[in-house]
Order: sequence, then structure tokens, then C-alpha cells
Amino acid sequence: MTKDILSREFELLKRDLIASYDAKGMRASGNWADQLEVYTDENRAILFGEDYTQQLETGRKAGKFPPLKMIEQWVEDKGILNNLQGNISKSSLVFLIARKIAREGWNRERFGGVDLISEIVTEERLQKIIEEVGEAKLIEFTAEIIFLIKELNEV
Repeated sequence: MTKDILSREFELLKRDLIASYDAKGMRASGNWADQLEVYTDENRAILFGEDYTQQLETGRKAGKFPPLKMIEQWVEDKGILNNLQGNISKSSLVFLIARKIAREGWNRERFGGVDLISEIVTEERLQKIIEEVGEAKLIEFTAEIIFLIKELNEV
């Protein structure tokens, strides 16, 4: 029963995260949405995602070059080179984008908003899940206690 509640609620979290991701215009390759995965067992649930999820939530601080392969993939997924009509090579564009991010960081506010995760995974929502699981556990424990009391009465 608990596993079913956790599974249902975390699948809803996943669905809402993907809907917000799309609504904010964050989809490029779609890998982030495709890689979200829910794992549940009887007492816990985990929502796994890509390593760069934190950058989607808060942006990226200046200071270090981002992975060039990721920038290259993003340029391809967004079709940016098609719009430039051969005025710059892909490698030059990727380098310039990476250098700008390294110098200035990357702020999601200008590109559909930040707080991708925290708008969906709220304290209130997590508390609701905890309460649902607690009620289910209470029902399970009550049933066990009633069963034990009946067994004792039969002895």
C-alpha cells in the first residue's frame, strides 16, 4: 500500500516537472525529461535525473568553462547553426557560448525562469505525501494490532 502511494505521487511529481520544463521552454534534446526516473520500494521513493538538473534550477556561476560537448549538443538540438547561415563555424560558436558562460555565468531568469524543481517539489506537496503514507501505515499497523488481539483472544 505504501509503495503504491509513493509510486503514484512520485510519478505525478515527474509528470509535473516535465510539464513545467516544457512550459518554461527549457527543452532542447529532451534528454532531461527522458532521463527522469522514479524508484520506489516499500519505505522510500527516489526521483533520479541528469547531473545538470541543478543548473536548470539555479543557473550556473561564472568561473569555469561548461562542458563543450554539452554546449555543442545544445547548439545542434536547438538548430542554432541553421539560423546563422554559415557565418560562423560550430566549434567557434560553441567556444564563444562557453566563454560567455565562464565569464558571466548563466542565469535562467532570462530564458523561461528558474526554480524548475522548487516550484513543483514544494514543502506542502512533500508534507501531503508524508501524511498519505502515514495514514496508510496507520491503517496497516491497526490491522496488524487487531489481528494480534484476535489471536490472543483465541488462545
